Amino acid sequence: MLAACVLLLAGSAGCGAGDGHGRTDGKGETSTSPVGKLLDDTDPQGRRLRQVDKKGAPDVGIEVLPDAHDTWDVRLTVHHFRFSPGGTKAKPVPGRGFASLFVDGRPVTRLRGTAYRLPARLVTRGTHHVTARLYADDGTVWAVKGKPVQSTADITVSQPDTTPGGTPDASGTPGGTPRAPSASGGTSAASAGPGATPDPAAMSASGIDLRTEGRGSPDRVGKAS
Repeated sequence: MLAACVLLLAGSAGCGAGDGHGRTDGKGETSTSPVGKLLDDTDPQGRRLRQVDKKGAPDVGIEVLPDAHDTWDVRLTVHHFRFSPGGTKAKPVPGRGFASLFVDGRPVTRLRGTAYRLPARLVTRGTHHVTARLYADDGTVWAVKGKPVQSTADITVSQPDTTPGGTPDASGTPGGTPRAPSASGGTSAASAGPGATPDPAAMSASGIDLRTEGRGSPDRVGKAS
């Protein structure tokens, strides 16, 4: 009889311990570790944030440089992150997903690689913010401390001079001079490049500008790290 009572008590305790539905914080939110905690907050495009611990979290840097073919070279540097191939199941996997590129806050393309060519026609005279933001395969945004994992670079195209026969600048305007971009975040693009998937919402836009809040420090070539 004593043995039976012990078994019953142990069984009861076991049942009580198994009723939990995950770890919760002071707000009653449940952790979905190891793929992070889904927050109610969203990015500017309305995608929910998927928060992960800072240690080992995905990270991205962006660098935007003018080239000699009326385009801007966009180069991403990622850490603790791998690009998923097209057709990947829409399920969050730690450190996996894709990047979205924005110019002045407008989506330009979805990237599944680190390189992209941004047409100069999309960055007309003035300063533009080119941002790369990391997403999980289910479309949620990787986040740390409630902020999207993203990086922005500022690029500036100077006003063209009035000298006849001036040399076309990166925007295709005679006499204009593209300035070396400075890092601050942002997205770009509408031309195809390695690993890029055109974003229908952006293909109809002209003079695009994308904005994101990068975590890197600006430098002479617009590199955010």
